[in-house]
Amino acid sequence: MPTAESPHYNVLFLCTGNSARSIMAEAILNFKGKPRFTAYSAGSHPSGAVRPEAIARLEASRMSRHDLRSKSWDEFSKPGAPKLDFIFTVCDNAANEVCPIWPGQPMTAHWGVPDPAAFKGSPQEVERAFREAFTILDRRISLFLSLPVTSIDKLALKKEIDKIGRQ
Repeated sequence: MPTAESPHYNVLFLCTGNSARSIMAEAILNFKGKPRFTAYSAGSHPSGAVRPEAIARLEASRMSRHDLRSKSWDEFSKPGAPKLDFIFTVCDNAANEVCPIWPGQPMTAHWGVPDPAAFKGSPQEVERAFREAFTILDRRISLFLSLPVTSIDKLALKKEIDKIGRQ
């Protein structure tokens, strides 16, 4: 259980369709970040369905797909929504959209990842695109989890999470 020395943080991953990248990021952080982090995902224009290739990638990595669903970012700007500490956009479209006003002024960064759902090719090539997106997200989330979030000042933390998105 998180304590004063080890507080709990809520993280929202945003993408336009909330069907692949943001869903995989949510599952990765929930797997690797427990108990200090809880991840969520949402989209500005949710597709309404999680891509089967994203589910297959999570299953191959033995990560839970329980409760994963494509949803609107409006769910997280309403009263009663979890207080967000960090918001990461994982697609360029969502990064350029006008976002809702997030209560509590969470720290934000753009972690753009090529869209595997938009990739056209053979089933093996599409699977590789999902695997590559998953690997990028997994690496960035691991870097994020290695940051001394509780002992670093906000400006330095902002620089670090921005830097992760450029790696």
